[in-house]
Amino acid sequence: MKKFVTMFTDSSKELGSVRTLTVCAMLGAVAIVLGMLSIEIGSSIRITFSSIPNGIVALMFGPVVGGIFSGALDILKFISKPTGAFFPPMTLVTVLAGVLYGCMLYKKPLTLWRVFFAKFTVMLICNVIGNTFCLSALYGEAFLVLLPARALKNLIMWPIDSILFYMVAKALEGIGLGITKRGMAKRPENN
Repeated sequence: MKKFVTMFTDSSKELGSVRTLTVCAMLGAVAIVLGMLSIEIGSSIRITFSSIPNGIVALMFGPVVGGIFSGALDILKFISKPTGAFFPPMTLVTVLAGVLYGCMLYKKPLTLWRVFFAKFTVMLICNVIGNTFCLSALYGEAFLVLLPARALKNLIMWPIDSILFYMVAKALEGIGLGITKRGMAKRPENN
């Protein structure tokens, strides 16, 4: 339990760093562009890769920064490209996704299996259950009517998203852009 609380306190301390804010701003811009390139399939299914920057932020800076970043970005993406009505509970589900990514990836070794588990957990809890419930409430469609198509879409996207996220995170780690082998943010060295 102490490690769990420490993870949140360490992550909240990251908020005071100019480096954290700068990286979040750059990854936020990438996420907004990726969000604009989404593929809409009806009113309840959207394929996008904008969760990759969200996961990278949570990996680097933890659940507090990951949750705030995901929530703020959800609002910014809605402002830049509105799709449907704005529904605050969906933003809360997005915040939960950032927190979950942070809890499962922050200060932990980056392995493909850990990424698969984190993506599966977020897709099940947030995308399939949380967002489907929100869409049901928002559009007045039955939860069980929306569930099969959304579950199938997430099941198909799960390995694709996981492998893409892992490859991007490993590439960032390999070129030294802020991710160490333990998944923590690197501090720049003074030369």
